[in-house]
Amino acid sequence: MVKVNENCIGCGACNAVCPDVFDFNDEGKVENIMGEDIPEDLMDAVKEAAEGCPVEAIEL
Repeated sequence: MVKVNENCIGCGACNAVCPDVFDFNDEGKVENIMGEDIPEDLMDAVKEAAEGCPVEAIEL
């Protein structure tokens, strides 16, 4: 499961790395738009996004 927690500051780093999974919501924060059905071929990008998050808001 990939979750963006309440630490998100909306910097957009994850969206820049993996826009197929991460996008901004109406509050200006980022969320996982794919839910639990993330294709295996996107998981490397998801992990890279998590590692690049400055506030460690992405939980894998």
